[in-house]
Amino acid sequence: MSEVVYEETATMIAAGELQSFVPFGREHCRNHPNAFNLQLRELQPASELWSSDGAAGLVGSLQEVSLQERERECWQLRKGCKGVREEDVEFEEELYAAGTVVVWSQGSRTQASNVYKAFTVDSPVQQALWCTFAVPQNKTEEEEVEQTVCIVQSSCVNVHTVTGKDFISPLPFQVSNVWATKFGLLLERKNTATDSLTLFLYREPLPTVFSMLHPLDEIAPVVCKPAGLFEGSHVQYASDATMKIVFSCCQPSVVVSYDTVQGIHSVWALRKVTQDERSTVLRCTADPVGTPLGLMASGLLTSHLRNISRLDSPVGPGSPLHYSALHSHQSRIMTSSPGFHSRVHSPSISNMAALSRAHSPGMAAPSFSGAARFNTSFHSPSPRGHHGMIHSPNSTVNETMLVPEMEPIIPDLCMEQLWSETVTAGCHRDMSSQACKVFLTSDLCENRYLCFLVESHQQLRCVKFIESNNTSQLIFTSVTTIPAKDAEPLQNIGAMLVLEACGSLVLYTGITRVSKVFVPGLLSPTFSLTNHLSHLSTPVENVSTPANAGNRHLQRMDEAAMPSPVSELRGPNIKHHEGSFLEDYTFQHATPYIHALRDPVCNRVTLELNSGTMLRISIPEIATSELVGLFNQKCLHVAVQVLVKWYNIYNAPGGPSSHAEWNLFVTCFMTLMGYNTERLAWTRNLHFEVPLSPVIAAKKARPSDGGSDEDLDYLLGSLYHRQMNSQPVCYNNTLATETVGLPSMSSPSSPSLKLDSSAPLFPHIPALFYVLHLLYQELQLDELQRARASSLVCLLQQLARDLQLDEYVDLYWRDYPSLISGFTESCVIDHALIGQMQRPSFLRAEPPCVLSWLSSCLRGEENPPFPCLPGISQRTRLLVLSYALYIIGDENATSSDVSKYLAKLSPGVCVQSSVNVKFSSESLAEQLVVWLTSEGFTLKDLESVPFGVALPIREAIYRCREQPCSDWSEEVCLLIGRQDLTKQAHTMTLAKGKAVSLSLEPPATTEADEEEDGMLDIIQEVTGLIWSQDLRVQEVRRLLQSSRPARVSVVQLPEVSDHEYIEEKENKLLQLCQRTMALPVGRGLFTLFSYHPVPTEPLPVPKLNLTGRAPPRNTMVDLNSGNIDVPPNMTSWPSFHNGVAAGLKIAPASQVDSAWIAYNKPKSPELANEYAGFLMALGLNGHLTKLATLNIHDYLTKGHEMTSIGLLLGVSSAKLGTMDMSITRLLSIHIPALLPPTSTELDVPHNVQVAAVIGIGLVYQGTGHRHNAEVLLSEIGRPPGPEMEYCTDRESYSLAAGLALGMVCLGHGSNLIGMTDLNVPEQLYQYMVGGHRRAQAGANRERHKSPSYQIKEGDTINVDVTCPGATLALAMIYLKTNNRSIADWLKPPDTWFLLDFIKPEFLLLRTLARCIIMWDEILPNTEWVKSNIPQIMRGTFDPSEDINMETMAQAQDYITAGACMALGLRFAGSANSDAFDCLYEFARSFMKIMSFAGTATGYYNLQTGLSMILLAMSMVMSGTGNLKVLQLCRFFHKRTGGEMNYGFHMAHHMALGLLFLGGGRYTLSTSNSAIAALLCALYPHFPAHSTDNRYHLQALRHLAVLAAEPRLLVPVDVDSLKPCYALLEVTYKETKWYDETTVELMAPTMLPELHLLKRVKVKGPRYWELSIDLSKETQHLKSILSRDGVLYVKLRAGQLPYKDDPQGWKSLLASTVNHRNSGVRAFEPESISTFTSEPALVSFAEFFCKTSEEIKHRDDTLVLFSAMLYECVTQECPEMLPTYIAVERWVLCVGGDLLQTFPLWQMRLVVELWDSRVLRGPANRHNALLTSEFLPVMKNMVDVALDSWLKGEEGRDGWKPKTQKGIYVRTLVNPLHQV
Repeated sequence: MSEVVYEETATMIAAGELQSFVPFGREHCRNHPNAFNLQLRELQPASELWSSDGAAGLVGSLQEVSLQERERECWQLRKGCKGVREEDVEFEEELYAAGTVVVWSQGSRTQASNVYKAFTVDSPVQQALWCTFAVPQNKTEEEEVEQTVCIVQSSCVNVHTVTGKDFISPLPFQVSNVWATKFGLLLERKNTATDSLTLFLYREPLPTVFSMLHPLDEIAPVVCKPAGLFEGSHVQYASDATMKIVFSCCQPSVVVSYDTVQGIHSVWALRKVTQDERSTVLRCTADPVGTPLGLMASGLLTSHLRNISRLDSPVGPGSPLHYSALHSHQSRIMTSSPGFHSRVHSPSISNMAALSRAHSPGMAAPSFSGAARFNTSFHSPSPRGHHGMIHSPNSTVNETMLVPEMEPIIPDLCMEQLWSETVTAGCHRDMSSQACKVFLTSDLCENRYLCFLVESHQQLRCVKFIESNNTSQLIFTSVTTIPAKDAEPLQNIGAMLVLEACGSLVLYTGITRVSKVFVPGLLSPTFSLTNHLSHLSTPVENVSTPANAGNRHLQRMDEAAMPSPVSELRGPNIKHHEGSFLEDYTFQHATPYIHALRDPVCNRVTLELNSGTMLRISIPEIATSELVGLFNQKCLHVAVQVLVKWYNIYNAPGGPSSHAEWNLFVTCFMTLMGYNTERLAWTRNLHFEVPLSPVIAAKKARPSDGGSDEDLDYLLGSLYHRQMNSQPVCYNNTLATETVGLPSMSSPSSPSLKLDSSAPLFPHIPALFYVLHLLYQELQLDELQRARASSLVCLLQQLARDLQLDEYVDLYWRDYPSLISGFTESCVIDHALIGQMQRPSFLRAEPPCVLSWLSSCLRGEENPPFPCLPGISQRTRLLVLSYALYIIGDENATSSDVSKYLAKLSPGVCVQSSVNVKFSSESLAEQLVVWLTSEGFTLKDLESVPFGVALPIREAIYRCREQPCSDWSEEVCLLIGRQDLTKQAHTMTLAKGKAVSLSLEPPATTEADEEEDGMLDIIQEVTGLIWSQDLRVQEVRRLLQSSRPARVSVVQLPEVSDHEYIEEKENKLLQLCQRTMALPVGRGLFTLFSYHPVPTEPLPVPKLNLTGRAPPRNTMVDLNSGNIDVPPNMTSWPSFHNGVAAGLKIAPASQVDSAWIAYNKPKSPELANEYAGFLMALGLNGHLTKLATLNIHDYLTKGHEMTSIGLLLGVSSAKLGTMDMSITRLLSIHIPALLPPTSTELDVPHNVQVAAVIGIGLVYQGTGHRHNAEVLLSEIGRPPGPEMEYCTDRESYSLAAGLALGMVCLGHGSNLIGMTDLNVPEQLYQYMVGGHRRAQAGANRERHKSPSYQIKEGDTINVDVTCPGATLALAMIYLKTNNRSIADWLKPPDTWFLLDFIKPEFLLLRTLARCIIMWDEILPNTEWVKSNIPQIMRGTFDPSEDINMETMAQAQDYITAGACMALGLRFAGSANSDAFDCLYEFARSFMKIMSFAGTATGYYNLQTGLSMILLAMSMVMSGTGNLKVLQLCRFFHKRTGGEMNYGFHMAHHMALGLLFLGGGRYTLSTSNSAIAALLCALYPHFPAHSTDNRYHLQALRHLAVLAAEPRLLVPVDVDSLKPCYALLEVTYKETKWYDETTVELMAPTMLPELHLLKRVKVKGPRYWELSIDLSKETQHLKSILSRDGVLYVKLRAGQLPYKDDPQGWKSLLASTVNHRNSGVRAFEPESISTFTSEPALVSFAEFFCKTSEEIKHRDDTLVLFSAMLYECVTQECPEMLPTYIAVERWVLCVGGDLLQTFPLWQMRLVVELWDSRVLRGPANRHNALLTSEFLPVMKNMVDVALDSWLKGEEGRDGWKPKTQKGIYVRTLVNPLHQV
């Protein structure tokens, strides 16, 4: 007995973090108001509820809740899902259910539990569980996963998703249990009395297992496929009533069931059902064998299922079939809910279901759709008829059963049997052997087990399984039985905790026993049950913290630990302990002992004590890594032994402090190798902390047959590496004390120091030694770990001595001379035994040394590959390959040639370089930097690389920094230290939705009472940089504001009466209002996309103020006084434009959703027009696509004309060119021509039809859609109908049809596919010049039969109506095609006679059309403009001819205006100075002509021409804010009287808006789409008054927005995040007009169109250079421009921004140091702050470069530091400062005493790099990072130190051969002498 006990205590580990556990939900439920409170509130009105007596009533009702209400509680815990909470902490989630409440809470070790969600349901909760449902995405293959909580009640399942959707799925039967699976829920039906009846009625049992894949899906029976003896084993419904499910799991997808009759468990794979299985089950042919239990489902089965519904059955569960009211009548079912129909068989309904799933989660329909569909017994094998078959409580059964179109329920899932237990002979048939707990676990070597605990037998059965190659199949291999009373898996440490019958806790990994677990406060009951030890009866509540618990903080148990009120009615996952036959009842009350385990999460588990208390403990992790999984199975016995041994030692009760961990490990390790650690002097020293004896009896290790040794070493290396890395303490202090005392103890090696050759690791010593050696080399390359290398050397030198590897001993000697000299002992290994050791092939006599490898690499010598252990030698691998790539210059070093430089020692798996980076023809430096980043190497890693080794990498980084690629990833930019690029890359990778805005807060307004004029959001920071010299932006704001009263100054003449004077003032105001009403169109363009709305506030819309103030008394002037006639509806369109202007402020990147759009709907009806405009604007900036279809329908049914126009145009603009079907339907309803000829005539207002026609053009833009083109072509010439239809404003409809046709066929020219029979160009030509009307083709023939009774047109085409549309359609179809034959059709006539037949306005359109067809011939000069005027007008006139001068003048002016318009479109947004000068000249000449009174052209015509030229100018100068154009606009703004009408004001203010488009951030594009939009918006016929839509719909003026594109580039200083100036160099590609040219621009500036550019570059010297190459791709620059054009730039050191120092005279370099060698003293530390903004450098200057009291005596050091700092800053390599300091420090060290030679190695590497650079030629010198002055000085100091050693002063710290040390050091540093 004692022997066993000793064994047990010796291998016992301590459990940590003991805490009392009470489910959080229980606490929460105490305070939960619960359902009573809620019911009470519903009963009483609120006023009573809060009155005093009401409150008393509340208390009274709560007191009535008796204690028996504490229904059974159950809870489960799981590891927290990241999806729920953002932080990466490990936390636990608990789902607690009691009564009608379910509480979902979360908590972690660092954070108290809190409620995540709590649910209260109507009836008691039967079960609550987490489940994930897969929601199929309609377009893509993959499925989205929804996390939910399912709450099962007796009649339904409530499903609540994490995203907030709620579903209620009614249950058609009573459910005994619900299981969560990978696909959804699995429901087990309760066996009721009805089953035998159905068996009798239907000859087949009902299914017992059902699945629900989504709360909106039907509940379908599950098919099962038992493993038969023959191949095609039969498929049937899972209808075996004896099969009980005991476990389900998602990964792998399996279900474990138990057969209650046979008493065996089976494992089934759960998967989607295949097509064949589905058809097999649904095939309802008669069974050939004629078995009464036919294995196929007849329709009756389904019908029966659908009718058993317990929803609200009045009959009670006793009756054979209960029907609910829902199922009583067929027709009611058909209409009651869309969900009743099969989603598979009715397309419209399935769409609805998908829609409801996507949008609003609501009540799901009762899933079993009663009688809605089945194959009743038409194919039923039952011979009897249906009548009288069921005596139903419901008279309608027969009608429901005979409905013909029913279909059976289609099964979704199939259970395929994988394995079942063999029936054991000695099986206790009397006791149920059903598993009460099933779980999956895996051991340390990643073998997986399915374990089930059979409580009645007190045993845990573990079935080992492996996944086969296709992962769907699991292969179950062996079964092992472990005696156990309870067990739980510990997921993340690969172990399980087993409670043995005697009450002790044991840890197993897989089926290997590790050790007992000691729970502080619970004495381990290792006694027989009869022998009750009295001293064990300490109640656990009083245990204080055990003193020996080391540094694990055990919380003191709460004295008043609550006695738990858990009744015996606990939930399904708590075991009932009736049959534990080992329990002695008297004992149960004597001691606290563990009686069950539950709720495992990661490595924590709850212990349930017999007293009802629960404790939560955590089990320590085994220090190992995933690499173990790579082990060959054959080596396993050794691996597991080592791990188990180490685990037990490390986690012994009262485990070690972290400081002793290494000593423990060495001791444990050497013991396992067979050393007697007590005898070895230096290991004996390690024993001072924790005495250990080799506990595990040395087990003889079988020779590993075939397994490679590296596997094991690999493990040990990695396991040990993890230990090393997890050490928080440096060992220097302990080492120092040891080394001092060591030499005195050294004794000659005595024979007693023999190795025990039977130790488990003895055969592997050489391999282990080599692994540790490589680990040592790895540690040398990490400054943070190097201190530990010295403690590893002790172990290594011992092993090297014993293995007689002298070269290795020598290497350690050289590395740590003063340390190694203390070790002399060696242990003897018999020669006979050496043969037993497996000497691995890779153990070379020549020790691998990574530093010498790198050194010879720098000298250019050939090197053998360096050995490398994957997973351990990561740093070695990186640095060796870096040197190979950068120093040797082998471009394939990191990809195909790895094996040249690295010899991998790995267990058969060659780990290739993780990322294959594709290099283009980049320099080696760039390749190196990109490769290092792809390997996950960061600046932090670089800092820990020793300075000599890191120098070449730093050099590569320095080279890359000068000229980086613009498209490098964020990580690469971080590594090379370009914050500007990093920030840029970061904003690119940010979520695309979030806009990076320059300044979101609007600037503070000057006056507090300044009301909203709608222009506050222009970004002042940027406009202030673009136009820094003047206040033009304020001037534009003043011109465009329409929210303040106008100033009406009329002088009262003496003869004018007061009444007349008032009328005069009001008439004047009416004139001014014409201007005010036209302003919003321009304001919308000016404030375009400048505002990000707040989702909780409505959009501020400035009001349109049409009142005036008359000086001097500022009296109010109002139009509504009734003194003068005001046109009706005068303000309806202006307020529409005002709404558009407000809506256009919203930037496309803002967060706008459907709810916000609806939230902006105004309450008052007079604002409806404004809202209509707002909707159109949302379409133009792309947000209207978010408006729900329901809302769109809602707005259109109101029948408000403006709303319909705004909505149709908005939706079409948002769906530009997408051919979206739903939008097409929407538009077609409003266009009679697109409806079928027989459809009812809808009364659609004329303007809405116009908007819809343009909408078709927008949606089908550029698609060349044949049907729409055909309809639109005929609509251009639509004749007027009989009943005044189509008689008013026909011009605008015809124009709209023409524009739409042009957009549909935009730029297709003669390549219109499949439209040759339509003769589009000829038909358009006819519309243009007139002729006989052609017969209407197609569907609309009937419509146009009877002529109009109002308008007599005859059978000729009315050219006045059709010409404009046809002309523009031709222009757009042949846009930029340079098709001369079409262009010649559009030439103005060349005889006076013909000229008289054409309206001058049409000449403008024809000229415009002709010019934009001949796009490439447009030239920016006056000659070209004049060349468009026909010859006859240009020559001298023959006086005999009768020339109408008026005709000639008008024709000339209109043709000129048309040509200017074309010029404006051709150079739109280019700011081309030639084009501007040309247009400006024409504007001046037109104004001259206007100044003469009574010109031949007429004022109106001249003003039209002038307006068009002004618009053309502002198109060319769009976004530039040119002053000359602004002056012209301001001049026209002031002219209000006379013929200056509403339309002209609109034109002038549109010009102003285009000039400052988007506050100077946007300009116009010249793409086909943009030209089309501009033609619609700038159509040259402007409205005469505010209600005029006769020739052109006013709403189309806003389409100009579609031509705007952001091209402003704003440099932002990455340090201050403020916009700044920077010099750009822009290179144009060459074209046929000019060669490749480069211009310099000062940004912020407008860039030219991107397709014209080759490269954009930020030029020095102020800022770091940055080049964006557009010849590769423009996407990068486009995304920069679309994000407010923010381009991050970084100031170079010593430079000031242009704003502070325009000429560059103040920069620090210019003043103090003109040459590099002008003396270091010129540099004052104080001035560093102007040099650089890096805080580290500033503080370095502050603390190390100034003389202070402490460091007076070290003046030379200060000078040196100042010089270093100066060097670093001026050379732009501040990161070299640590290297300089390190070099200086080590050189001083060499001068003193040398404990290790490591610094000399680093110096040597530095010098060798310098050599290799200088030897390549002096040209390379400037590339070297360390400067020429610094290195020789340092090298000289080293030389002096070494020489002094050679001379050898006597008696320095115990070194015998002085000369030896000197010579040795000399050989090491010889390259220093070559410099």
